[in-house]
Amino acid sequence: MIGVIDYKAGNAPSVLNALNKLNIDSKLITSEQDMKSVSGIILPGVGSAKATMESLRSMKILEKLEEMVVGEGKPFLGICIGLQVLFEFSEEGDTNCLGWLRGCVKRFPESRVRVPHIGWNGVKFNYEHPIISKINSNEFFYFVNSYYVVPNNNDIILGRTKYGLEFCTMVAHKNIFATQFHVEKSGLIGLQLLKNFAAVVGGDLC
Repeated sequence: MIGVIDYKAGNAPSVLNALNKLNIDSKLITSEQDMKSVSGIILPGVGSAKATMESLRSMKILEKLEEMVVGEGKPFLGICIGLQVLFEFSEEGDTNCLGWLRGCVKRFPESRVRVPHIGWNGVKFNYEHPIISKINSNEFFYFVNSYYVVPNNNDIILGRTKYGLEFCTMVAHKNIFATQFHVEKSGLIGLQLLKNFAAVVGGDLC
């Protein structure tokens, strides 16, 4: 069972619909109680890092979420803001985030590119990994973002994209995966990534 965190400011129903299309056993998480029966967790997001952190705090699930993902090693997939809040700090609203990964989140330089970054863009993968099984490097995914992550450790960067500058668009660290692009809006390629995550959760890919 995959739980999709629904903190109202995100786009959890769209992700759940994509999982349902793939016949993947899933449900929305709206409380700590909902987390007890899941084997994997997805944190989707739209909007701001600050609003996301405030919503997660108001749901009173942060302690349990960290316990399951960081402590117990449950597979986790962050999408868009779900990637950005994994790091220590975001320039968006001067926000302290989860801090599970070392690094920060910066705003695109408006002198070089149009902000926000909206539309389809290619993702170049740095190495092979089960989470991107059956997905070719330089495939196109759908983006909507004004900020990008800057990890301290380049080894966790699985995918990169060029938009004025080259930036991190996917990370993989142990049981933690996350994408800057919207998996649920990226057509068949996005669905394949969700299918791969479900296989990781089920122990079929490792």
